[in-house]
Amino acid sequence: MTNWPEIVAGQTTHARRGAIAHAFRHRVDYVLIDPDATAGPALFSRNRFNLATVRDRDHGGPKDPRRGAEWARAVLEARGVRVAPGDLRLLTQPRFLNLVFNPVSFWLAFRDGALIAAIAEVNNTFGDRHSYFIARPDLRPIRPTDRLRAEKVLHVSPFQRVAGGYEFAFDIRDDRIGIRILFADGRDGLIATLSGPRRPMTNARLLRAALARPGGGWRTLALIHWQALFLFLKRAPFRSRPPAPEGDVS
Repeated sequence: MTNWPEIVAGQTTHARRGAIAHAFRHRVDYVLIDPDATAGPALFSRNRFNLATVRDRDHGGPKDPRRGAEWARAVLEARGVRVAPGDLRLLTQPRFLNLVFNPVSFWLAFRDGALIAAIAEVNNTFGDRHSYFIARPDLRPIRPTDRLRAEKVLHVSPFQRVAGGYEFAFDIRDDRIGIRILFADGRDGLIATLSGPRRPMTNARLLRAALARPGGGWRTLALIHWQALFLFLKRAPFRSRPPAPEGDVS
């Protein structure tokens, strides 16, 4: 696996199921990086200001302090997944001109080029974070047909209960990424997807993304509140924010 960073000019979709249906899709820019590598085009940096940046303090466990890849490796090893140097990747929205909000990032652990485990790092708009460890029980490579489950414990949306669970599906290819998340809570639920081509990161591609979707993660945050307005107008039940879960990983 190359340690040169990649850019995923992707598309995300959300489809709410149940009594109050709602669906939308929009474009989003992710990067796929080796968190231990520093190589990249001139307009991309690690841990310092640039047009596009990924900072360790934005990822990896509780806020004080967040430890980036060190935390991810500790989580994986505690669950029997040892990752060789160069086989860990972070899929995330970068900071564009230092603006960032990441609803979900993924730590991806590979062995012999095959995905064997993932950590879904979920943030809500209230500043809470919880991560979900995802792998097959036998820790064998994750196939596109696998459906891997996790219990929902973090409040994400005031229009959803903290109940039910997630079902994750990963289709990670050399040229493309596809991730599908099904949230099920009785007859209600949500299907969310992230998909897009993997391409080597270049200055031109970073500039194109910044011009096409200015604001980066803050644009994502604005779109979240815009869609929440539609649900409010549709009179979706509103739920108060419960306390955040005590543990940082489940």
